[in-house]
Amino acid sequence: MEDLSIAVVGATGAVGQEFINIIETRYPKANNLRLLASERSAGKTISVNGKELKVETTTESSFDGIDIAFISVSSEISQKFAPIAVSAGAVVIDDGSAFRMESTVPLVVPEVNGSDVDWHQGIISIPNCSTTPLVMVAHPLRQLSPLIRIVADTYQSVSGAGASAMTELTKQTKSLLASEAFESESLPSQIGFNVFPHIDSFLDTGYTREEQKMIDESRKILHSDNLPVSATCVRVPVYISHCVAAHIEFEHPVSVSDAREALSSMPGVTVMDNPQTLSYPTPAHAAGKDDVLVGRIRQDASNSNGLVLWIVSDNLRKGAALNSIQIAEELVNRDRLN
Repeated sequence: MEDLSIAVVGATGAVGQEFINIIETRYPKANNLRLLASERSAGKTISVNGKELKVETTTESSFDGIDIAFISVSSEISQKFAPIAVSAGAVVIDDGSAFRMESTVPLVVPEVNGSDVDWHQGIISIPNCSTTPLVMVAHPLRQLSPLIRIVADTYQSVSGAGASAMTELTKQTKSLLASEAFESESLPSQIGFNVFPHIDSFLDTGYTREEQKMIDESRKILHSDNLPVSATCVRVPVYISHCVAAHIEFEHPVSVSDAREALSSMPGVTVMDNPQTLSYPTPAHAAGKDDVLVGRIRQDASNSNGLVLWIVSDNLRKGAALNSIQIAEELVNRDRLN
């Protein structure tokens, strides 16, 4: 990895910054990065492994000599530049929704379906940041018994809507504490001291696009096209980390002890589950951590074949930047970079 040439499109965004932070920790000798962004951010300098790198405007020639292009921008910009990067010889790892459901594009969480990188045609997608922790937990559990149904209710931090939403939470909180008027700008509703069940636009079904993403993406990653999945996605006044209350039904009963054991053995998952000591994961526990945290594991009181779990993950790390780096590592390990 340290010998690869990597372009980061959206380098000044929240996910791009986290990508750089992880590269510095994981590959302290890596210095062949090209930082790309819009014209508005061009000219800024970012320190990477002790070297000051200037942010460049993303152009059609930005990907010459690049091995991997990590893209974390709007779908419109991804659709424009991803094919250009592939034509230049790079493998694109895209963080947005532009290509996720295309049949020729793998949608990958390496611990779950890493082998799917074998059939990429130049572009690999990262799942939605609320989908990733859900499938990370569902995957080891389905080894105990086939999945029948998943119902997921998410509690998603404002960083999932970008840096401007994080700023908005700060401003609204200050205004509310001072009894001052304010307007919602980056988010559709008040987020200070509030929650709202509205992430992305609404569909004719009554679900939001965020909820439909979780449904479609979970099926694709788990290779289970007909798996019944339902989701309700809620925005909460937390800066970093998404939470999921998951209700999973199995073909046969799965004991809590067996579930804990399977989850404890799953790479990238940490079990925090001891009601006697009030041990359970929270957004504060997950922020800045690589692992998906899971706790409150219990038998579903309404279904003898069901389990209920509480899942928490840093949406900027495993939900985005870290997952992309792990996909790159998977490509290298499987010799599928070119």
